Amino acid sequence: MDVKTALARLKEHGYKYTGKREKMVHIFARETRYLTARDVLAYMQEEYPRVSFDTIYRNLSLFERLGILESTELDGEKHYRFACAGAERHHHHLICTGCGKTIAIDLCPMDAVLGQPKGFTITGHKFEIYGYCDDCRGGDA
Repeated sequence: MDVKTALARLKEHGYKYTGKREKMVHIFARETRYLTARDVLAYMQEEYPRVSFDTIYRNLSLFERLGILESTELDGEKHYRFACAGAERHHHHLICTGCGKTIAIDLCPMDAVLGQPKGFTITGHKFEIYGYCDDCRGGDA
């Protein structure tokens, strides 16, 4: 996902183009990690000091529904990031629980664990591995 594609997707689905939505898209475009609603609020308040949590949550939900963002849950809180470019290529993520940075892994553990089960058609799944990146571990890997 990139800024141009994200903003076009909003327009395609009939949503207004606003400065706040554009700012949110730019925040996710520059970050390579998952962000909480609180993180987004802090960035937004630099330019929009009176923006509400409700506005942030509403737009995060909209962006996720439109496929602009993807989410995961860490420590009981939803975290968001730009949907992966080339999401048509099946992949999963390693997620640093320290900083939220993600690394795509191109193999699918489901193939080794389950394969194609008899009498059931898998339509989707999500596989995430949590841990610490070298920066958060202090690089002593």
